[in-house]
Amino acid sequence: QVQLVESGGGLVQAGGSLRLSCAASGRTFSSYAMGWFRQAPGKEREFVAAISWSGSNTRHADSVKGRFTISRDNAKNTVYLQMNSLKPEDTAVYYCASSTYREVVVTTSGFRSWGQGTQVTVSS
Repeated sequence: QVQLVESGGGLVQAGGSLRLSCAASGRTFSSYAMGWFRQAPGKEREFVAAISWSGSNTRHADSVKGRFTISRDNAKNTVYLQMNSLKPEDTAVYYCASSTYREVVVTTSGFRSWGQGTQVTVSS
């Protein structure tokens, strides 16, 4: 099993930027795809971005495409989410997740381990 700890959330004005980090420990980090999801109050958890085990393939939700970028550093067992041009509708708890697969997946069922989440609040 892998343990995941997110950091980097906070309060930012619309148009600002944040970088989320997710540090992993436990089973071999570099062998599996990773993802970011988010959940706003009263809404279901939704896919944000995912990256393959090697980092060569990524996928971003249409709602964040062009603004958010997922990346990973296997030497540091860390995955990142760079968030630019933030909007109030990006406000949510952001979760890091470790997949059961090596390649990109976009559904929650494809992930076996989850972090505790980090709050991102974007003010207008």
